[in-house]
This record gives sequence, C-alpha cells and structure tokens, in this order.
Amino acid sequence: MAARNTSLRTWRHGLLSVLGAGLLAACSASGPETKTGSLPGDTAVSKASLKVAVLAPLSSQGQPGLIAKSLKQAAELALFERDNTSIQLIVKDDKGTPEGARIAAEESIKDGATLILGPLFAKSVSAAAPVARTAKVPVIAFSNDRQVAGGGVYLLSFQPGPEVERIVGYAKQKGKTRFAALIPQDAFGKAVDPVFRSAVARAGGTVVALETYATNSVLEPTRKVSEAIKAAEAQGTPVDALFVPGGLEYLDSIGRLLPMLQIDTAKVQVLGTGGMDYPAITRHKALVGAWYPGPDPRGFNEFSQKYSKSYGEAPPRIASLAYDAVNVASALSGLPDDQRFSAANLTRTQGFKGVDGTYRLLPDGTTDRPLAVFAVQKSGPAIIEQAPAEAPAPAVTASGGGGGGGTSLFNNIFNFK
Repeated sequence: MAARNTSLRTWRHGLLSVLGAGLLAACSASGPETKTGSLPGDTAVSKASLKVAVLAPLSSQGQPGLIAKSLKQAAELALFERDNTSIQLIVKDDKGTPEGARIAAEESIKDGATLILGPLFAKSVSAAAPVARTAKVPVIAFSNDRQVAGGGVYLLSFQPGPEVERIVGYAKQKGKTRFAALIPQDAFGKAVDPVFRSAVARAGGTVVALETYATNSVLEPTRKVSEAIKAAEAQGTPVDALFVPGGLEYLDSIGRLLPMLQIDTAKVQVLGTGGMDYPAITRHKALVGAWYPGPDPRGFNEFSQKYSKSYGEAPPRIASLAYDAVNVASALSGLPDDQRFSAANLTRTQGFKGVDGTYRLLPDGTTDRPLAVFAVQKSGPAIIEQAPAEAPAPAVTASGGGGGGGTSLFNNIFNFK
C-alpha cells in the first residue's frame, strides 16, 4: 500500500475510504465472543484467566459499523501476534448508543472483565465510565473528546493539543515568533484555539492576529488576517507564520483565498495540524511548503500490511487504536492481579510501544505521542524533522473538548456535536 494512503489523513479525512467497497456490513454480537491466541477471526472459546472487554458499535449501520468491525479485527490480530494465551477478549456490541454502552459495560464486568477497551463514541464513553469506575475497572477508550477523559478513563486516540504544541514548538525552533491564525468555529476549533494561544505564549511568541470563521463564511476573516499581516509588515514587525488547523473541509477555501488576498506564503510560513495530510492539498500553490505534525507513517504501513494479509482488506487509520490497546493489556498481563491495570502501571514512565511509536497514557486520561513534522510537497508529504525517540514530556495545556480532524465525519463520529 502506498505510504500516501496509510498516513494520518486516512483517519482524519475520508475515515473509511481505505476500507473499499467490498467490506461486509458490521455484525452484531448477541453475547460474549471470546478470542485467544488463535488465528484472527477464529471463535474458539478460551480458558484464559484474564478477561479484557472490547466495546464497539458492531450492529450500527454504515460507517460506524464498519469502524467497529475493524476495531474488533485489529484487537484479535494483536492477541494472535502476541500469542498471549492468558488473555481472553470479550467482544460486546454497544449499539453505538449511551444506553447500549452502559449495558455492554455492565455485562462485561459481570463476565469478569478487568479492563475495558472502547467505546468509540464520546457519549458512549460517558455512559460506560460510571459503571467501570464503580467496579474499579479502567477504560481505554477510542474517542478523542478530551472532556470524557480522566477518572480511570484513558483516551488512546490522537488529540489536537499535542499536535498544536509540536508544530508551534517546531516553528519557534525555526525562528518563527509572530503568529497569525485562522481557526474554525466548530468543536475542533474551540479545542485548538486555547491550546494554540498557550503554546505561542510558552514559546515566547506573539499572536498578532487571530480570526475564527464558519466553514461557509471564510472570506471576511481571511481578509482581516491579510490586513493585519500587511500592517505588521509596514510597521517593520512582520508576521512569521500563519496557523490554519484542520483539513480539506477548511483548507480548500483558505488555499484559494491566500493568494487572492495577497498573503505571501513565501514570506509567511503556513502551519497546520495532521488534517493537512491529504493528496489534493497540493492543488493550492499557497499551501505547498506548509508544515504540519503527524506520526511517522512507517509504523502504520507495517500494521496495514499485516491487517490486510489477515483479513483481505485495508484497515481504517483508527483500527490501530484497538491493536495498541490489546498490546497494553498484554504488556501488563504478567503482573499480580491487584497491580496489573492500576493507574500507576497504566501511566508508567516508559510508556508502551505502539503502531506509531512509543507513547504514554497520562494521569489526566490523555495520551502523549511522539510526532514528526512534515512539509507539504508536490511529490507527497516529506518528513522534515523526525519524531522524538521517546514521547516528549507532557505540556500543560488549556482544557477543553478535543477534536482531531477537519471533516464533519470525524467530528460526528466522536460526538463533538
């Protein structure tokens, strides 16, 4: 599979496009389905002592159901590869609803689960969390809405805060200290805005101009930013960088407006988030050369090849979360029962090895991941700074709901709206 198709854009933009038309509709689980170290997809019942539940909207129609199927299969693949016969996966259909998630969590605990992986939707996580807390069972969820993290709930997903921190930090490293920004007025933008301001302040920089916009009304905010950039240059204090977070849904309009409004991206470095990684971005000359953060694609390429070989279809980007989550369970499975999934061990300093490199679950329920920096090039994205060998120390950022992508699909899947 081409590296272009296995990069982070497959998660944030067209989340399921890599699945292909041949995928079957997601199946529903009428009861616990157990998996051990057998081949992925086998249904042999295990006598394993350690039970780990996987909650996903298996019976949901359309895209959520297809995602759920991929999460289930990726979890099975991880268990097969680790050949850990002590772990039994209990797969539960949470039906994609808060009530379904609550019932699935209750059934999982009744069946003896000591760790819950999932749910996918933020509202489902909120419904399952109280049940898990009462039973003192930790949850490693797949939503990226930061508001549902904490209190024994860990979000394994990519979140916007670290992306913003990484790209602002890299820009400062390259001498950029005066920033302008165009930020969308949706949940994603509301999550990114305070993090961006805080990151610039910590870097010793200045936010010269910041405008927010609705997706159908980008012209006037972009015009205001253009005027601020021109005024700053006339005063001898030019703007160094323009931050435009998000993906295709936002950047297609902005890419057309930048040259129209005489924002010279040869002088003002364009910065973005992981949503910039989509092929059509290069049709806008003003966005070629932009910098954005993301995981090194080699890890996902390898995972995708293994997944495709096992199931005959390419995985969506989010499938790697379930794979990583099972590997967390396996890494801690040999510890004593009363310590195995304790907060101290889940948030251990050395972290865990995942598809995208070493990462750490943090005490606040978020995840700290190493990110590379990419440049948009006509021939495809190019890494201009490698990810750190280890996940960086977490920065203190403004709290708020998280949003990792630029499309309505991505925001809706994670229940931001």
